[in-house]
Amino acid sequence: MKKKGKNRNWILIFLSIVLFLFGMAIIGGKYLYQYISKLENDIKIEEYFDDPIVETEEVIIVDDGVKEEKQSTPVNTEKYIAVLEIPKIDLKRGIYAKISKLNNVNKNVYLLKESDMPDEEKGNFILAGHSGTAYFSYFKKLPKLSIGDNAYVYYGGARYEYRLVNSYEINKNGKANIIRNGEKTVMTLITCKHGTEKQLVYIFERLEEENR
Repeated sequence: MKKKGKNRNWILIFLSIVLFLFGMAIIGGKYLYQYISKLENDIKIEEYFDDPIVETEEVIIVDDGVKEEKQSTPVNTEKYIAVLEIPKIDLKRGIYAKISKLNNVNKNVYLLKESDMPDEEKGNFILAGHSGTAYFSYFKKLPKLSIGDNAYVYYGGARYEYRLVNSYEINKNGKANIIRNGEKTVMTLITCKHGTEKQLVYIFERLEEENR
């Protein structure tokens, strides 16, 4: 009986060690992934500033003299087309083109298909990101922002400055009711309110050139 008891103890010890090592591997893997993700982001941001992608316009002249303008797509969809920076919460993250397979909320800050780009007057640059504790929860610190805080978007070789003017909660139902001044050029950031069935919406207005 004593021998069987000792065997059980050794089995329990062995299983405990295996579970401990497995847990450490999961934790270590999470931090390793976070480190690699941050390193990749930093490298791609540096590449962006070294050679920013500018989305050019393809102009076609038709017979009656009317110009028809069409927006061309970025050449490389694996490179950032813009960079979002919010100094107060130490956020600096690159943005992929809408058509990029990397433009995914589970991998990065997500550029919504309905979004306008920062250089479009009276447009709305709309980004979504996760909150919570996952490695891709890039918007988890948004609740620390206050009205009047600044954000910056680098796009097309220019820097656009924004100021937070409003934030509010909405129900999480797959739709976002965006309340903003239609006469202003804005940026909207959307994230979940961690632990609830709510979402948080942050409205930033772009500052005019003379006020930058």
